[in-house]
Amino acid sequence: MEKAAAQGGDSGAAPSSGGSNSSSRSSSRPTSAGSSPSSSASRGGLSGRQGAAAAAATPAGRPEGGGGGGSSSSPSSAAASPGGSGRTTEAVLEGSLSKYTNLIQGWQSRYFMLDFETGILQYFVNEQSKNQKPRGLLSLAGAVVSLSDEAPHMLVVYSANGEMYKLRAGDAKERQYWVTQLRSCAKYHTENNLKSTPTSRMKSLSLLPPGTSNSTSSSSSQKSLNQVGPPVVTITHHKSPAAARRAKNQCPGQLNEVRECSTRDLILVEDEVTDTEDNEEEDIGVLEDQRSVILHLISQLKLGMDLTRVVLPTFILEKRSLLEMYANFLAHPDLFLTVSSGSTPEERIIYFVEYYLTAFHEGRKGAVAKKPYNPIIGETFHCSWDVPKDKVKQSRTNSPSPSPKGKAPPPPPPENYKLRFVAEQVSHHPPVSCFYCECKEKKMCANVHVWTKSKFMGMSIGVSMVGEGILYLLEHGEEYVFTLPCAYARSILTVPWVELGGKVNIFCAKSGYSATVTFHTKPFYGGKVHRVTAEVKHNPTNTIVCKAQGEWNGTLEFTYSNGETKIIDTTKLPIIRKKIRPIAKQGPFESRHLWQHVTNALREGNISAATDHKQLLEERQRVEERQRAISNTVWKPKYFIKEGEGWIYFDPLWKTH
Repeated sequence: MEKAAAQGGDSGAAPSSGGSNSSSRSSSRPTSAGSSPSSSASRGGLSGRQGAAAAAATPAGRPEGGGGGGSSSSPSSAAASPGGSGRTTEAVLEGSLSKYTNLIQGWQSRYFMLDFETGILQYFVNEQSKNQKPRGLLSLAGAVVSLSDEAPHMLVVYSANGEMYKLRAGDAKERQYWVTQLRSCAKYHTENNLKSTPTSRMKSLSLLPPGTSNSTSSSSSQKSLNQVGPPVVTITHHKSPAAARRAKNQCPGQLNEVRECSTRDLILVEDEVTDTEDNEEEDIGVLEDQRSVILHLISQLKLGMDLTRVVLPTFILEKRSLLEMYANFLAHPDLFLTVSSGSTPEERIIYFVEYYLTAFHEGRKGAVAKKPYNPIIGETFHCSWDVPKDKVKQSRTNSPSPSPKGKAPPPPPPENYKLRFVAEQVSHHPPVSCFYCECKEKKMCANVHVWTKSKFMGMSIGVSMVGEGILYLLEHGEEYVFTLPCAYARSILTVPWVELGGKVNIFCAKSGYSATVTFHTKPFYGGKVHRVTAEVKHNPTNTIVCKAQGEWNGTLEFTYSNGETKIIDTTKLPIIRKKIRPIAKQGPFESRHLWQHVTNALREGNISAATDHKQLLEERQRVEERQRAISNTVWKPKYFIKEGEGWIYFDPLWKTH
């Protein structure tokens, strides 16, 4: 949808007939070696007047074009950069294309001007208005230009700031000519920006996370920047941790140049602030117009149908990504960290079951069922918790050691434990999410990978969370393998609500203890909702050491082998809020930064705008996926490595301790 504020808007013109009136022409000038096109081309792209003047200055060099290709220059003769080496370079390319405005107005004819010197693509209502303020403009630095089969002769321009232009040419030849020129200009200005401002541009375009240093060595930086091809920065954190450590030892003088990434230095902790968003969803029913949309969707589905590739309506979305929902499973980090404080294997697995059963009520925000955003491949989410030490049970073996005689006592330890969290979408088909958390002081960490599989069940939608997690207690040498329950969205035509179902298992091979947790779905007649039961067993002796029952989002009762009982009311448990960097300090693929326009539109109740922004992200993902398929390139996640059927964090705590 086009912007109509500072850029002049674009809502009053009449639609064109199918977008077939495309023509283009170019203003070409011969340039001497090392020179650039005439400076009369529009600098900054803020006005079409200067660009038009540049074109008018050489009428003989601007051949007229019709609908069949436009310019007399062929794509192969188009400039690859504004500065030629004794070759002909086009300063301005202009012509008519159809632009998709919105769902109501559809395709409309617009007059486009591409300034090669500035890398700005701007458009006007028609050719006669090109000397006025442009209706809109895009910088091609960092942009992606792709073909699309959504409409005949269609191309799409994705800018680095998230804007998208859907365009149509008159025929295939004309489309290819525009694509070639746009790509050439985008490539040049992307690489030129890297050369001119390596620090800021490399930070935004490299695969390195925010807060991680790029090369500061002039010789190695220049070598990287002078390479021809896409602006890909070589980084070391795709190597194994062991290989990266060996590289450090061999080149100690180059530690500032490239460094191995880990959870402890991926982000600047001092930038994190306490999260104030609650993302509570209003507990209202489905509106009448929304119900008609859902009914239309249901009419096209079959029972048991996989919903992975089905586009669901935007109004059912809640304002957060699935990756952030996983982080909210740690809303009680004090209970999580308490697990390692158990004095016996039996006590530790019971502590883990107590934490596990209380983790889901905060992960599922509110009573009304809404769907988190499907993470985009490569999307990440970072956060942490400061957990007061007096909230965590202390291990009996953790008493402070006395200071040696003659030496001053050590400084007092910090008042909080730091628990760090990183999540990443490592696959699109199938949709696989991974997350990892660790507390270095408590010597514990967890690694989880989840493949979400959705299916249609009539008036419900079921989501299976296939995969497993492993909790590592390094101090005790124990590993707890656990699975996750299924989730169901019920009553999708009235007031949708969530319930969990299925049996999950927790097992520690070293100690021989296991637990079975059953989430009971509500029977058709009678019965309670959200009911859960659990049983902890010592397998070698077949002894049940703990039982639990209650509601996973309400009150839970635990009964132990010694006859004691304990009640935990999840609704009264204190929430320790996570800490997260402001959106302005997040990288472009971090969840809140990536989805910010969708989230803001949902907050304002603007479903149309939310849908547009959501489609932009999804289309960009599809384009990049097609490009990888064409080039036979395998996607490589930043933080997780495929091992067998699972995914492991690249630098886990158990490998460094």
